[in-house]
Amino acid sequence: MSHTVLVVDDDPAVLDVLVAMLEDLGCKPISAQSGRDALDRLEQNQDISILITDINMPGMDGHELAELAKRIRPELKMLQLSGREPRRGGLPMIRKPFSFEELADVMRRTTGVC
Repeated sequence: MSHTVLVVDDDPAVLDVLVAMLEDLGCKPISAQSGRDALDRLEQNQDISILITDINMPGMDGHELAELAKRIRPELKMLQLSGREPRRGGLPMIRKPFSFEELADVMRRTTGVC
C-alpha cells in the first residue's frame, strides 16, 4: 500500500532529494515550501497520512507546523528534519544530511510505512 507523504522544507534542493527518495520507497510525496502551504495541502488532501517537515524554516517553523497539523489531523504521523535544531515535543527526528538507507530505516521504525 502506498502512502501519501507531505514533505515540507524551504530549500527546493532538499525537497527535490526527499521527493525522489520517498518515490523510491514507494510513497506518493507532495511537497510544500512553507508551513502555511503545508497546512493548506493538509486541509485539501485527506490522503496525506505522513508529514515530514524541516524544523528551521522562516515564518512558521517545523515545531509550530507540527502542532497545528496535529489539530487538523490528529491521526497524522510526523517526522521532523534538522541539521541543527534540537528535538522537541517527542516527535521522531532525522538529522540532515542523511542517506536513503537512513530515511528508509527511520520511516519504517517511526511511521511503520514505506
